[in-house]
Amino acid sequence: MNRYLRVIGPLLRGLAGLPLIRQVIALGGRLVEAGTDGYPVDVKRRLMILNMIAYLIFVTTVGYAFQFAQMPEPQYRPIVWINIALAVVAALVPFSHRINDLAGAFLILISEYAGLTAFAIYLGTNGGVQLQFFVAAAAPFVVFGPRRLKLVIAVVIGGLALHLYTWFNYPPEAALIQASRQILDDNYRQAAITTFGLIAATVWYAFKLAEQAKAETDRLLRNILPDTVVERLKLSPDAPIADTFGDASILFSDISGFVPLARSLGAARVVALLNVIVREFDELAARHGVEKIKTIGDAYMAAAGIPVPVEDHAVRLTRMALDMLDVIARLRVETGLEIQVRIGIASGPVMAGVIGTRKFSYDVWGDTVNLAARLENRSSPGRILVCPDCRRRLAEAFVLESRGEIDIKGVGLRETFFVVPPRPTRI
Repeated sequence: MNRYLRVIGPLLRGLAGLPLIRQVIALGGRLVEAGTDGYPVDVKRRLMILNMIAYLIFVTTVGYAFQFAQMPEPQYRPIVWINIALAVVAALVPFSHRINDLAGAFLILISEYAGLTAFAIYLGTNGGVQLQFFVAAAAPFVVFGPRRLKLVIAVVIGGLALHLYTWFNYPPEAALIQASRQILDDNYRQAAITTFGLIAATVWYAFKLAEQAKAETDRLLRNILPDTVVERLKLSPDAPIADTFGDASILFSDISGFVPLARSLGAARVVALLNVIVREFDELAARHGVEKIKTIGDAYMAAAGIPVPVEDHAVRLTRMALDMLDVIARLRVETGLEIQVRIGIASGPVMAGVIGTRKFSYDVWGDTVNLAARLENRSSPGRILVCPDCRRRLAEAFVLESRGEIDIKGVGLRETFFVVPPRPTRI
């Protein structure tokens, strides 16, 4: 088995890489999404499932039409034309989405209910077409959506009623076409296969799209909140997230002279510049095991030691801060803009939690946060200013120089320290 997988695996990957195979896959994706542009994401997913059902109906009904067209007896011509009509209706489903998001579902519903009833009248219950009413037990929940529960229940009851009606009213002896046993058996097998196939395909595709939606939501949450907080919210969605950390570090950075710089650059260039800076800072945060908290304009806030406590939180933030200075120095050369960043870091107890119910965020507050913001404000362009508690934690790994005592609003006189880069900042 392992030998087989070693041989067949690269072969399948090679086939998937062929231009023709890629084109077929791309075409399939376009067909599934046909007519769904402009709809909200959840509606678009539902319409994509409906398109898949329509294509399956098209393929099976064309197959039935071809099969019965091969029979010389004229009595089978109505079966051929009904299948052709159903195939045409199924092909029109993607175009019907331009009317509204329910048009395609009603198109399939009415045509299939009418067509299956007609087949049962012509072939009787031995033909097996009444089995396909069982699809109504699953498909309506997908194509109409769970919010239209009354409509879904009505469709399910309608399918059940038609199944019972055809079963009791069109036994073999009441069929309009007295087909041979072989034809009826073949038709029954195909009806059973089609029924199982449609139900399985509907449920599989619905679960696939649901998993994709879940993955997208999870990815979005993890871009907003720390991973550990996301897991806690999954376990207890209604439980408040509020924690106290006895020891953590907070970093604030701000671009000095940003307002006049923004005025001279204009909105488009400012957004582009900020996007580059924030992306690079985000990469640094991930690299150093630091939690990005938020950005406000040109200000960037990060924390270490939350929500997962670590011993070296001040060291992590300082290493990130030094790399931030390098990033700004490189961008200064690449853009020709005189951009500089001030950074402040403070260590101590903090509180953190998820704030809000709409557009929520993971935020941090407390005296340590206020101190870090004040240090950033009193820092110098291209420098990192830290508090005495940080100095104690950084003394073994970094060189620090005293800036002297400064009066920090809300804190009073505190001695502060600049971090001396261990290597010259690239220019």
